[in-house]
Amino acid sequence: MKKFAADAGTLFNRAVQFTEEKLGSAEKTELDAHFENLLQRADKTKLWTERVLQRTEAVLQPNPNIRMEDFFYEKLDKKKRDRNNHQEQLGNTMIDTGNDYGPGTSYGNALVKSGQTQIQIGNAEREFTQATVNNFLQPLKSFLEGDMKTIQKEKKILEVKRLDLDASKNRLRKAKSTASQQTDDVIARAEADLRVAQAEFDRQAEITKLLLEGVSSAHAHHLRCLNDFIEAQTTYYAQCLQYMQDLQRQLGSSSEGESSYSVGGGNTAPNTLGPGISNNFSTDPTTIPSAPPMIQVIAATPNTEKKQARVLYDYDSADSSELSLLADELITVYRLPGLDPDWVMAERGPQKGKVPSTYLEVLE
Repeated sequence: MKKFAADAGTLFNRAVQFTEEKLGSAEKTELDAHFENLLQRADKTKLWTERVLQRTEAVLQPNPNIRMEDFFYEKLDKKKRDRNNHQEQLGNTMIDTGNDYGPGTSYGNALVKSGQTQIQIGNAEREFTQATVNNFLQPLKSFLEGDMKTIQKEKKILEVKRLDLDASKNRLRKAKSTASQQTDDVIARAEADLRVAQAEFDRQAEITKLLLEGVSSAHAHHLRCLNDFIEAQTTYYAQCLQYMQDLQRQLGSSSEGESSYSVGGGNTAPNTLGPGISNNFSTDPTTIPSAPPMIQVIAATPNTEKKQARVLYDYDSADSSELSLLADELITVYRLPGLDPDWVMAERGPQKGKVPSTYLEVLE
């Protein structure tokens, strides 16, 4: 009961001291300038670390609802649901669309290739996100939830000790101002209380100061984490650029492979007849050949060049005139007079048959 009464009295004295300070009727122990600077730096560090953390999380996951969902999963110590990111979702949709249109068509083939690249970018984004969480966000969170919480706790204790100290000073002043009415024992007790309060305040000030000075080490650590984040970001963007350039070359080569020839400004067909064979014909009506252009060009070059080609996708032959293909195998291809421009003849050992050219990558 006595302890409860003493604690209640201490709390009352703190409340009185705090109120009188706010009203300007009581003096307040001021900290030295260096200590004040340390406190201000700690407050700034807490504020800006929280903001950098929030903005970085928004970059990694722009959807606030998903961020909140991930937060609850993390707090509940549950594994986050493995969801495809936007790039992967786009890639899967492109691949499904291309396959439905038919990978043997130009548009379908381009969609499949573009989808595969989007998935590569999505995988790179996933790696970048994981690296950022591990090497940048997690250290910042650990600092805020560890060192910074400890600093805030010790600052509050220091403020309490400071209130106790100033309340003790105030009681001693009042005791001395009414010395004629007070006994020496009352003044002695006030002086003893002041010494205890001063010692506790000094000890707490030293503890808090050491923690505040440790913020410099935290800044140095955060700088290393920032460098890790920038390195991961640089790697991610470099990968994205490389993937897109590779895709651009693939689509560009496909476009070149389907570059048009013109007969009087009319039909177009891919130029896949090999080097030195041109699909371009004069638009002068007086020089247009009477026979179909494909047959005339082949007839002019009876020794059609054979080339190696890599199969891009599996292909099942529709009849005995076609050749079934397996992805990634190497075959020999060439053109025959009168063959549809979208098809080539293929040889695999003793087997021969026509195959769609869009399923192949001709090797130079």
